Amino acid sequence: MSDLKKYIEKRKATNPEFAEGFDEGYENFRIGVMLKQARLEAGLTQDEVASAIGTRKTAISRLENHIQDVKLSTVEKYVKALGKRIEIKIA
Repeated sequence: MSDLKKYIEKRKATNPEFAEGFDEGYENFRIGVMLKQARLEAGLTQDEVASAIGTRKTAISRLENHIQDVKLSTVEKYVKALGKRIEIKIA
C-alpha cells in the first residue's frame, strides 16, 4: 500500500468528517481528470469543447476541476465533442 493510501486510510479511521465525503469527492475528482485527459488527447482546448456543445469555457473548467452533480447528458455531450463515446460500468 502506498504512503498516500496509508495516510488516507488513517485519516478516514480517525476523522469521521473526512471519511464521510472522501469517497464521493474522490470519484468526482477522478471523473474530471478523465475528462480533461481525454480532451488533451483529442488536441482540443476548453474553448473548442465549449463551442462544440454550446456552453462557456468556465463550464468546461468546472467539469474538469470540480465536478459535482453533473448530468450524464452533459458528460455525453462533452465526450461526443471529443469524438469519443462514454461507457458506464457498475462494479
